[in-house]
Amino acid sequence: MGQAKSSWTKTLGIDRREACKKIPCAAVGALVASGLTGSAPKAAAAESTSGEFFSMQEDAMPNQVTVEVISQKGTCAMGHKVGDMIHFAEKEIDGQICIHALYAILPKVFAMMYDARFPWLEDPDVSTSACPDAANPVVFEISRKKAGGSRA
Repeated sequence: MGQAKSSWTKTLGIDRREACKKIPCAAVGALVASGLTGSAPKAAAAESTSGEFFSMQEDAMPNQVTVEVISQKGTCAMGHKVGDMIHFAEKEIDGQICIHALYAILPKVFAMMYDARFPWLEDPDVSTSACPDAANPVVFEISRKKAGGSRA
């Protein structure tokens, strides 16, 4: 019995991992909002193949992303403290992070893993993200190391 194709595969003709390499981060919102139907995904996929937004090599490996706690005020219920490190690779997470903070940082981690560029960042390989607990804020620094070994 064959495995059912995901909506990514049905709509774009590629699997999720390949879609993440080819589609610019800005287009992902359009894909989700459109429910992966209609012309929005096809337009986004066509636009991304021109290299305007995204330039990852087809055979390139995802970047390694490190998240470090750089600021913590109040009392973090999960015990995060300055200096805590979490390492993300395509198939694993090394370190501990509460589910709430993970939910807040994961979009940037995922985007940086696949070479997203944020034009407002001073250093294109370093970003920050905050825990959603405003009363006890924890700030995370998200940095990427290119799959080849160096920072971008």
